[in-house]
Amino acid sequence: MGENLLNVLILGANGRIARWVVDDLAADAGVRQTLLARDPAKLDFVPENATAVQGDVLDTEKLTASVAGHEIVYANLTGDDMGEQAKSLIAAMDAAGTKRLIFILSLGIYDEVPGAFGDWNRRTIGPFLGTFREAADAIEASDLEYTLVRPAWLDDRDEIDYELTQKGEPFKGTVVSRKSVADLVARIIRDPQMHRGENVGVSRPNSDAAKPYFM
Repeated sequence: MGENLLNVLILGANGRIARWVVDDLAADAGVRQTLLARDPAKLDFVPENATAVQGDVLDTEKLTASVAGHEIVYANLTGDDMGEQAKSLIAAMDAAGTKRLIFILSLGIYDEVPGAFGDWNRRTIGPFLGTFREAADAIEASDLEYTLVRPAWLDDRDEIDYELTQKGEPFKGTVVSRKSVADLVARIIRDPQMHRGENVGVSRPNSDAAKPYFM
């Protein structure tokens, strides 16, 4: 590897947002991707600048070995144990000496979604948000250089169109494309100073409604 390569570890590389990120970075000669998945055989796209590896985020010792040598970790995780996954990742990154983290969460973890949509969102996914909030709190309490990303409800439009809100601001909109979230992630990977130490909501402009259009 050349001295100027940027090495990024992608956790949950089978995820649908992650797939867009991998594709975005595929032609970037300055980036080397490591795609970690529980079952790498299910990855349908491993570009020339990527290597697929098997791993489980809760296996902290093995995860530490995977993190080593990477300047950035992008976590595209899900599950009912997000808090535990985040804590394992923090421990692994501390042990490996890697500081820069991009972590995907969910809208609504701070009760930041206003109006009728906020009421609908709480009724629909409120019981599942506690573990995402636990993950956010653990990462913010760490010494990692993080960007936390809270997307709106996701769709598969082939478009890049989004706006951001900061933690403490009312969330805007109801939906956003996975490709838009991936664009934000890829831009941060290429410019790691971007949104460093920030906790951002991401949504499609002018998508305010009482609920997502597809629900």
